[in-house]
Amino acid sequence: MSKLTDVPKRILIGRALRSDRLGETLLPKRIALPVFASDPLSSVAYAPGEVLLVLSIAGVSAYHFSPWIALAVVVLMFTVVASYRQNVHAYPSGGGDYEVATTNLGPKAGLTVASALLVDYVLTVAVSISSGIENLGSAIPFVVEHKVACAVAVILLLTLMNLRGVKESGKLFAIPTYVFVSGVFIMIAWGAFRGLVLGDTMRAPTAQYTIRAEHQGLAGFALVFLLLRAFSSGCAALTGVEAISNGVPAFRKPKSKNAATTLAMMGLLAVTMFCGIIVLALTTKVRMAENPATDLLRNGVGVGAGYVQNPVITQVAEAVFGKGSFLFVVLAAATALVLFLAANTAYNGFPVLGSILAQDRYLPRQLHTRGDRLAFSNGIVLLAGAATLLTLIYGADSTRLIQLYIVGVFVSFTLSQTGMVRHWNRHLATERDPGRRRHMLRSRAINTFGAFLTGLVLVVVLVTKFTHGAWVALLGMCIFYVTMTAIRRHYDSVAEELAAPESASDDIVRPSRVHSVVLVSKIHRPALRALAYAKLLRSDTLEALTVNVDAAETRALREEWERRGIDVPLKVLDSPYREITRPVIEYVKRLRKESPRDAVSVIIPEYVVGHWYEHLLHNQSALRLKGRLLFTPGVMVTSVPYQLASSEAAKRRARREWSAPGSVRRGPAVERPKESSDSRA
Repeated sequence: MSKLTDVPKRILIGRALRSDRLGETLLPKRIALPVFASDPLSSVAYAPGEVLLVLSIAGVSAYHFSPWIALAVVVLMFTVVASYRQNVHAYPSGGGDYEVATTNLGPKAGLTVASALLVDYVLTVAVSISSGIENLGSAIPFVVEHKVACAVAVILLLTLMNLRGVKESGKLFAIPTYVFVSGVFIMIAWGAFRGLVLGDTMRAPTAQYTIRAEHQGLAGFALVFLLLRAFSSGCAALTGVEAISNGVPAFRKPKSKNAATTLAMMGLLAVTMFCGIIVLALTTKVRMAENPATDLLRNGVGVGAGYVQNPVITQVAEAVFGKGSFLFVVLAAATALVLFLAANTAYNGFPVLGSILAQDRYLPRQLHTRGDRLAFSNGIVLLAGAATLLTLIYGADSTRLIQLYIVGVFVSFTLSQTGMVRHWNRHLATERDPGRRRHMLRSRAINTFGAFLTGLVLVVVLVTKFTHGAWVALLGMCIFYVTMTAIRRHYDSVAEELAAPESASDDIVRPSRVHSVVLVSKIHRPALRALAYAKLLRSDTLEALTVNVDAAETRALREEWERRGIDVPLKVLDSPYREITRPVIEYVKRLRKESPRDAVSVIIPEYVVGHWYEHLLHNQSALRLKGRLLFTPGVMVTSVPYQLASSEAAKRRARREWSAPGSVRRGPAVERPKESSDSRA
């Protein structure tokens, strides 16, 4: 079985790495940027389009509000980046928002933040992959026709790449991310040069279209609500900003400084690209509509259901570079690819957060264990499973999925910044150095403004997006919160029960007697070995036990028992309904009831076979018995293995073949000293 699973595993994710090589997987800034910031950088491919889509409800005339909305998004981005730079310096351990909220606001606030982030990470994968599939589908019809299958395939591919390790996947993701960023900056610069210097008139492919407004002449509250909804859609550009604060341990030293620098680089690049695309979209007269088939008009007539509405970035690239040009093709390909890779932000954030939550006993402990490639493999697989399920439910439709988006991230933004304000208040109460106090006061002011602004945006997002799907994200957060609370309650309960008592208890008092029972079905080598082992235990009483399922077999067993002169009494249990497990369990319980202070040792002989399919043919009754006896207090179960010839052959094969490290890893690996030439001699 090991051979069947290890070989494909090595091919797919590579050879296992020793624990002492963890330092080799740490990231320099040039690779950390595409690994942790691919989500906010790639969001400029769809965030401008979301702004224009919402504004189109009021017609083309509402497009002139888009620069002001972009400015509001820029202010928010810089505020969040400045706030999180304080976070990574104050809490460099990788807990990020969860650690900040737990330490300063209490466990419930921390768990709320964790629930919000876990939901947001799952949505990041689903939205990014679905958006990338739609971008790619505009050029390859097959992808659109099999959208869900292609999205699931991409999720599987990203999962395998991340299982190979963060640094290795980061190198693969760096090239397309940098090509995309370079392509967008070239497009902005060339567009500005053509428009301002050459005086060229650039037109998007939809420039001649008109938009049928769903609501004409919006004013007052309706207009404000529309602008707030457009702003909340544009805030999709901020998703993933928090991933850097959660991933500080993955940076090279000095970790906090490198993480803060990467945050600043990410914020500057994202806002420049976002604003540049918005300006070029207005200059080239891009037209977008929520329902293009009916609301996007060509010569006064709807374009029809067969029309494919290309993203804003694609339309702007066609206007600036020309359709089919080399730079247009490169940017289009890089955009589709970087949208796929944007999901990698979640693949790095979710497992780390899951590991921290598992260490705090809010998630299963398996999520805290690193895999063969020193990545948190169980967390990666869990994220992939949740994102796949969401993609299947929503049919890989980014328009439907994006309505669920950004609620979780702004919950974490708001609570994290509020926690940082309390963090600085606590330190200011004891700090007396004037220089350090000035630094703390400045940091507190930044975090206070960040908490106020992100809290305001959270209210806007909830009000404008609740009925459009945000309630699903809130429901997901509640499910995570309740589940993690239940897991923590279970672990605490188990720890309380297992805690070693200070005073004498039944667990450390020796039982009055030990009554050993050897289960036998026939006299063969395993049974004789089990009997010999039981005699060595020197129990107070020893007996062999068999169940009378077939009268002829039982009679033959008695006769051979007497013929061999085995000096262990044989007890036969009647089973009129031909059961084996129930009579044994009832007999053991009866022994316990008659002598509660006695311990009962049940000894079970078992065969050891060498092939996985042979396990299906043996030891099934023993497995059922062991499973039931585990729930019987005061009963110890001992398996006495007997190795068959096939198991010996399997052992010899294992010596010749390379064996993978165990799946359970605890503590650092210890390097064995090399043998000296004298010892080898």
